[in-house]
Amino acid sequence: MELLIAFGTNDGESMLKGHAGQAKYFDVYRFSDEKAEFLTRRDNGKYKGDETLKHGDPKKAQATLKALDGLHVLVAKTYGPNLPRLLKKLLCVVVRTPKISDAVQIVRKNVKAVLQEYQKGESRKHLVLGP
Repeated sequence: MELLIAFGTNDGESMLKGHAGQAKYFDVYRFSDEKAEFLTRRDNGKYKGDETLKHGDPKKAQATLKALDGLHVLVAKTYGPNLPRLLKKLLCVVVRTPKISDAVQIVRKNVKAVLQEYQKGESRKHLVLGP
C-alpha cells in the first residue's frame, strides 16, 4: 500500500519546533515499497496563526485537517491537545529529529509499523519513532 505522509515545517528543511498545527507548511511525501518521494508542499494558511484561538480549539484542528485532506499520516516533533481529533482522520507520528530528511528516513525504516497502526482506523494511537 502507498502512504501519503506530511511533515510539518516552516522552511522545508527543518521539522517544526512547535505543535504540528502551528506549521506554515506540510511537505507531502509518497511512501511505497520502502521508498520516499517528495510530492508537494501544502500551505497551512487556513488557520493563519489566529492567536485568539487557544491550543486545543476545535477550529485549529479543523483548519489543520483541511490542509491535510487526503493524506494518511502527519509527522511532527510534538502535538498539542488536538491530537485526539487528528487521530480520528489520520495517524500522527512523533519523530524528534531536527531535519526533515532525517525524519523521512526514520519513517521509511518503520513504514510497516506506520502502516499497521494507520490501518486500525479511529482506534489508532499515535506512534513515537526513534532514530
